[in-house]
Amino acid sequence: MAVSKSKNEKVFVFCDFDGTVTATESLEAVFVRFLPGQWEPVKKKLIAKETTLREAVPALIESIPSEKCPEIIDFVSGMPVREGFAELLDFLDEQGIPLVIVSGGVRKMVEIKLSGLLDRLHDLVAVDVDASGKYLTAHSRYAGGDELVDKAAVIENYGADIKIIIGDGITDFNMARHADLVFARDSLAKYLDKNNIDHIKFNDFKDVKNSLQQWIANGNPLPV
Repeated sequence: MAVSKSKNEKVFVFCDFDGTVTATESLEAVFVRFLPGQWEPVKKKLIAKETTLREAVPALIESIPSEKCPEIIDFVSGMPVREGFAELLDFLDEQGIPLVIVSGGVRKMVEIKLSGLLDRLHDLVAVDVDASGKYLTAHSRYAGGDELVDKAAVIENYGADIKIIIGDGITDFNMARHADLVFARDSLAKYLDKNNIDHIKFNDFKDVKNSLQQWIANGNPLPV
C-alpha cells in the first residue's frame, strides 16, 4: 500500500471510538455491566455470523432501562482514553488534516468521553439513543447491510482523495478495506493479517502520530 500526499489532495483521518480512542471496548463494557449474562452469547453469535451488528446492538441497547442512564454516564466517564489522542489531534491540526470519529457505538458515550475535544473533531458519526421511554431506543441514519453504522459508506461522503483509517475491531473491517492507509490493532490487525491486507500496527496514538509525521516530513509513502 503506497500512499503519498500532494498539496492538491484532500486527506481525511477516520477513527473508530470503542477500543480505539478508548483503551477498552466501552459499549461492550456497558453491555457486560448493565446486561449481565446477555452480551457473551450475542458476541459468540456475531463471531459465528449467526447474527449481525445491525440486529444485535439495537436489541441490546433497547434492553437497558432508561433510568440507568445516569449510572451509564458515570461508568463511561471513568474509562481511560488511549494515550496520545490529543497530541495526534494537535499534529493533524498543524497539517490541516481533519479527523472524523466513525463509531458503531452510542453518540452520547463518545460525547461524554471526548467532552473537552469535540470541537477539535471535523465530524462525529455514531448511533443516537433516546431515553424518553421506559427503555432506551436506538436510531441510526447510517444503517446499511449488516451494520448499524455502515462505516465504509459513511467515509465516502467526505470526498477524501486519501482515506486514513484507525481502528481495532470487527466494526472496522469494511472501512479498512476501503482505505488507502490503515492503522490497526487487536481484532482488526488479526483480520488484516489473515486476509493479507497491508496495515501498520499501533499501540497508542503516539505511534500513529510518529508514522504520519515521518510520512509528511519525508514526502514519501509510509513503510508498510
